[in-house]
Amino acid sequence: MSDTSQIKDPNEVIKELEEKCTENPDSIMAHHHLGLVYRQVGRHEDAIRELKRAVEIDEHSADSLINLGAIYFELDRLDEAMDANKKAILYAHNPAKAHTNIGLIHQRRGDADKAVESYLKAIDHDKKLAFAWVNLASAHVMAGNLADAIKAADKTLELDPKMAMAHNNKAVAHFYNKETKTAQESITKALELGYKVDPRFIDAVNQELSS
Repeated sequence: MSDTSQIKDPNEVIKELEEKCTENPDSIMAHHHLGLVYRQVGRHEDAIRELKRAVEIDEHSADSLINLGAIYFELDRLDEAMDANKKAILYAHNPAKAHTNIGLIHQRRGDADKAVESYLKAIDHDKKLAFAWVNLASAHVMAGNLADAIKAADKTLELDPKMAMAHNNKAVAHFYNKETKTAQESITKALELGYKVDPRFIDAVNQELSS
């Protein structure tokens, strides 16, 4: 059990890290960590500035590039997110996360085939990356590859049985594959694990079962 009294206020952490950045302006880790805490409290532009500073100090800082790309993605600045993740691929020891992030960008842009391609590249680098598998399932649904979507969701659950999103994605694939009862079972599992299943999807499944 952790001692919650030892958990620091984010503002205190920010103050300490800002002091470290002032004392050591060329410290990649100080700027990187400050950027992460800024992101945590919703100060996105400050986070971008600090992560960009970390990259200026060392352009090979793949973790800073990946986190920078994630913030750009959150802000729907997709071109910048893509650029940051492509650079991260060049320098990361394991570029699986960067490929996964690029897959998310392609999905948001509505390009399911490129998303699938990116997730498969991520999996080539890290076959145990559940986040890549669960998003691969989603992209396969988007592309109409329902059998592949179910397989990807099942693989996700092998790696992480508590990944609620995998049950949701599996439910969607089963529903479009005319396996409505199985879809309902997957919805139940997703809900039990705390996933916020779209109420409209639940209604569609229940309506199909009652017809």
